[in-house]
Amino acid sequence: MSLKANWSYPTAVKFGAGRIAELAEHCKAAGMTKPLLVTDKALAPLPITQGALDILEAAGLGRAVFSEVDPNPNEKNMEAGLAVYRAGGHDGVVAFGGGSALDLGKMIALMIDQPCPVWDLEDVGDWWTRANPDTIAPIIAVPTTAGTGSEVGRAGVLTNSATHRKKIIFHPRLLPVVTICDPELTVGMPRFITAGTGMDALAHCLEAYCSPFYHPMSQGIALEGMRLVFENLPRVYATPDDLEARGHMMSAAAMGAVAFQKGLGAIHSLSHPVGAVYGTHHGTTNACVMPMVLDFNRPAIEARIGRAADYLGIRGGFEGFRAAVMDLRTELHIPETLSAMGVEAARLDALTEMALEDPSCGGNPIEMTYDNTRALFEACM
Repeated sequence: MSLKANWSYPTAVKFGAGRIAELAEHCKAAGMTKPLLVTDKALAPLPITQGALDILEAAGLGRAVFSEVDPNPNEKNMEAGLAVYRAGGHDGVVAFGGGSALDLGKMIALMIDQPCPVWDLEDVGDWWTRANPDTIAPIIAVPTTAGTGSEVGRAGVLTNSATHRKKIIFHPRLLPVVTICDPELTVGMPRFITAGTGMDALAHCLEAYCSPFYHPMSQGIALEGMRLVFENLPRVYATPDDLEARGHMMSAAAMGAVAFQKGLGAIHSLSHPVGAVYGTHHGTTNACVMPMVLDFNRPAIEARIGRAADYLGIRGGFEGFRAAVMDLRTELHIPETLSAMGVEAARLDALTEMALEDPSCGGNPIEMTYDNTRALFEACM
């Protein structure tokens, strides 16, 4: 089976090995003459990034790069990127990397010339209408991990460096005009990043599937996305150059991000504050708390998870599904508890308050209160 295709869902997706070669032509089609490539510090010197810059330079589009992107990017990173963008006279963004680079690239494209602070564009009600859409730069997204799905989303996550709270910033024009999904770009990921990002994709699909809201399309996408993760994440972890499995994981990542417009839940509302305060890897944190959140939500999701287990070929209904998650965590060497990730019991009160402020908790199948969320954090310790 050839994993090469062009999709128009939810944006123009160019999927297949080697398709990074098309980067310059898609930039030109989007109206870019001098794009700024936004990536992270670790990726910037690597051959895949330098190769992308070679492609842009050879096409007469320059060789500009901004890489001061933290693992949990904040408004200081954004302001630094905006300064580089304005000084260079750029006219578009190539967001290149994992979720951090993709999200920050979107924030730079959004905030070039807005009448309000970025925090006024949080994903709350119609706040996005406060932005001037005419000043938002075009975005080309090139994911180099398979987890976040930000390449097919209309939002980005930005951490407030003063409050240590993660905020979801939304605008319809943050959806990239073209996304290039080239599985060859993911081959060199460190093994722990392959694990963490892959589990992030699973968390997106799982929480969307369990969300109580009505969205049958997302429900189906989430279910098939879970199948792709269970079947292919162990393959890419064991054999990093398995391009077919890498391709399936890139699909699962995009599917998770499309599906979670149905809602997220306690996995994300716990991991967002932990990541903001402790700087932990988002997908790894999701994976750490996943079994405990399954237990927490069991009264509301047991039958639904049983149906998913049947589709996934997992025996034993809810218990079998939970065991499969535990086996996958063990195989990928995911930390077993938040304590093992450095979270301190003394901070649980504050983390609980932050979790309840996170918009993800609104999609949880069981209503999250201070008491049950605090108890859930304790279970994760």
